Amino acid sequence: MLKPIILFGGQSYEHEISIVSAISLHKAISAQCAFVFLSPDRRFYLIDLIDMKAEHFASGRYKKNRELFLARGGFERKTLFGRTPIDGDVIVSVAHGADGEDGKLAALFEFHSIPYVGPRLEASVLSFNKRWTKFLAQVSEVKTLPYQIVKRGDAINMAYPFILKPLRLGSSIGVCVVKNEADLSYAIDMAFEFDDEAIAEPFIANVREYNLAGCRTGDVWRLSAIEQPQKKEFLDFDQKYLDFTRDEKVKEANLPSETAEALREAFRKIYSRGFDGALIRCDFFITNGEIILNEINPIPGSLANYMFSDYETTLNALIDALPRQKRIAVTYNYIRSIKSAKGKL
Repeated sequence: MLKPIILFGGQSYEHEISIVSAISLHKAISAQCAFVFLSPDRRFYLIDLIDMKAEHFASGRYKKNRELFLARGGFERKTLFGRTPIDGDVIVSVAHGADGEDGKLAALFEFHSIPYVGPRLEASVLSFNKRWTKFLAQVSEVKTLPYQIVKRGDAINMAYPFILKPLRLGSSIGVCVVKNEADLSYAIDMAFEFDDEAIAEPFIANVREYNLAGCRTGDVWRLSAIEQPQKKEFLDFDQKYLDFTRDEKVKEANLPSETAEALREAFRKIYSRGFDGALIRCDFFITNGEIILNEINPIPGSLANYMFSDYETTLNALIDALPRQKRIAVTYNYIRSIKSAKGKL
């Protein structure tokens, strides 16, 4: 069995959420794992199992752990006589937000030919920016809410109430419901604290929300239970993340079979647009009988382990079916032909 390397952290507003995800994921799988922490200053550290506690990172004690370096094929640590690879076969990324979900780490892994569970570069770019997510849904024939991209100082041409979100951020950070003009100033300050662009969408009170996670391994779809999260006005940060370390599994939402299958089909359409190799979660609304994509979570909290009845089987199957990187054979035939024709180059 391959040994996973759980990678977490990063220079991101979701850095702390990533730490909690790594701790939760470790509890959810029985396989022996290695843990690699990406610090806010973008250094990699090999974390001992005994140190996998939130306070170890908040206190800065992780800096006493062994520093690692990326090399072809995986992580290495310095030794007296050079560098030695760490024990681990495949990276399982729970680096949420920037660095993890925006494609930076995916590009590094591809460059160094390192196998990893997570969205590939193009899928990361499309799902990290909510503007591009709208385009992805459109070509997938999945409906989304109307929207406006907003920069500071722009007039928002949308009827109240609407919801305002940072354009490139997840975990419901910086999200506000704007019910009237009195709410607007605070919402704008909140959104632009985290990004230089925001997205405005109509706010639908009491809308039914459903979450579905999964992946494709070869020809097999491995989908989670359909979750109907319990929420207040909207699913805010506390409701999303203060309880995702829970031990109990998600209960299947009470839905007509045709509605449940329509949600699964919408998920499959989205996933098929480049998410092979990742375990993602899609959040949907159902309003007026229509399924509407709200968000794509390319690296969901705790990697959505609590949504599956048999999570380890799903994760192991995904690891076994990771996309293989295409190797380009460079032959230098063109340069040789020029040299042969002209004598020198």
